[in-house]
Amino acid sequence: MRYNIRPLWDAPRIAGPAFTVHLSPGDNLMLHAAMYEAPPGSVVVVQSGDMNFAAIGGNVARIAKERGIAGLVLDGVVRDIAEIRALRFPVYARGILPVPGTKVRPGVLNQPIICGDVSVHAGDIIVADEEGIVVVPSAQASKAFNDGIKRQEKEEAEGYEGWKKQHHARVTAALL
Repeated sequence: MRYNIRPLWDAPRIAGPAFTVHLSPGDNLMLHAAMYEAPPGSVVVVQSGDMNFAAIGGNVARIAKERGIAGLVLDGVVRDIAEIRALRFPVYARGILPVPGTKVRPGVLNQPIICGDVSVHAGDIIVADEEGIVVVPSAQASKAFNDGIKRQEKEEAEGYEGWKKQHHARVTAALL
């Protein structure tokens, strides 16, 4: 996803299946609904794009945490960041704004959305940490997981000195 969706505090890494939400402009009703609909372990991913109102605050974050939701990825802004940080609920968003949205216009749950200029479908795997957010299409999740395990095993077997030797050889070859 785009680099401007970041953790808003020193949040832990999160991973889980996407539960997608599309908000109507200026309204956060569907995000509130998602906190009751999203299954435990899911990452709620929100298409908002509206920087004029906060989509979530401390109380709704508390509901999400109590229900076992892994975290929130939002292409928009939040409020009550001190409360959210105290809860240790992982939130990745574009910023903070102390203006709440309305709760009157329906939106869409668990349909394809665009968040951070990336298409996200319900069930896609979301991995987020301080370095960024990755969306793995659900059909590719098993392969991505296995590839990651193989890479980790290779790096552990190789060690830093082995990596450094191969790195030097690749750089030298590229310069020839």
